[in-house]
Amino acid sequence: MHQLKNKIAVSVLGATGMVGQNYLRLLENHPWFQVVDVAASPRSAGKTYAKAVGKNWFMKSDIPNKIKELIVRDVNDFEKIPKNVSCVFSAIELSEKEDTRNLEFKYAKADYALISNSSANRFTNDVPMIIPEINPEHTGIIPIQRSNRNLPENGFIAAKPNCSIQSYLVTLYALEKAGFPIKHVQVTTLQAISGAGQAGLTSEEMRENVVPFIGGEEEKTEKEPLKILGKVTENGIQNYNQIEISALCTRVPVVDGHTAVVHVTFKENIPSLEQIKSIWTDFKGIPQHQNLPMAPKRPIIYFEEENRPQPKRDCDLEKGMAVSAGRLADAKFFDIRYVSLSHNTVRGAAGGAILLGELLVNQGYIHGK
Repeated sequence: MHQLKNKIAVSVLGATGMVGQNYLRLLENHPWFQVVDVAASPRSAGKTYAKAVGKNWFMKSDIPNKIKELIVRDVNDFEKIPKNVSCVFSAIELSEKEDTRNLEFKYAKADYALISNSSANRFTNDVPMIIPEINPEHTGIIPIQRSNRNLPENGFIAAKPNCSIQSYLVTLYALEKAGFPIKHVQVTTLQAISGAGQAGLTSEEMRENVVPFIGGEEEKTEKEPLKILGKVTENGIQNYNQIEISALCTRVPVVDGHTAVVHVTFKENIPSLEQIKSIWTDFKGIPQHQNLPMAPKRPIIYFEEENRPQPKRDCDLEKGMAVSAGRLADAKFFDIRYVSLSHNTVRGAAGGAILLGELLVNQGYIHGK
């Protein structure tokens, strides 16, 4: 593990929202990062964090003491950013995607390393979209991004992918890496209401109900894996074109934990069910080999019980960073099928972004001032 003399001072944008709150909770005692700045929309600016959040703190633990009295900064006010901040974790979503895209690059141009939870720049050709266990080498696009856009020496954007794909993509990648290329994937997601933010948690529509559509989610679920599995070139990231994914995304009345029902057809060799379980159980990536603070020791946990994984029982495993799988079996119209699960606001949002930040520290892209 990388050793730091001093913690890296970070800012959290969108700090009052659901993902922002998770950032603050997960970073409270982080060995490498220290939150010294919180920012949100103009209506929260100028208030203490505790007052700005009010009764809308949705975490199980209390607001961290060091955060309560921080004065919330307007995300557009660069003058008030503390001088020691070098890394920005962004959970900001402006009403227009183009505005979010521009704001993120404004931070990069101001010499900040920005790690984004937004979809705004995920398909920007020279912005890496990274799951650290799958494509850590995509950070190699950062020097190209800096060159393309004339960014200062520390400024760049790196994106974390959509929460829906994190419940299953690492299970597919582990099989591909083990020499079993995949041809077709049919995935149906059962997504938790916390994925819709605070509005989702208080929505009457989600009481004892299933909503069979989430705007934009199916496109992200089908397309984002192709960029993540792609390769870095001088012209940007070239998408992987050897796998086809079809997705149906639903919202279910579960607070935390996105479940995926996955059907897979292999290109050539079909591994046995026991081989697949073994591949998943043994799988480790760069975060595990480098012992990064947020990394789960077991990135994929397989359950033999026929009624697992379950969001209530399993989404918090390994600090909320593990992917759980179960119900693996031969399938009628595909080669195999299984169920997998991940914590959507931890692995799928703030925790996944913090792990990406740790990877970038280890690779020398982020360092303290």
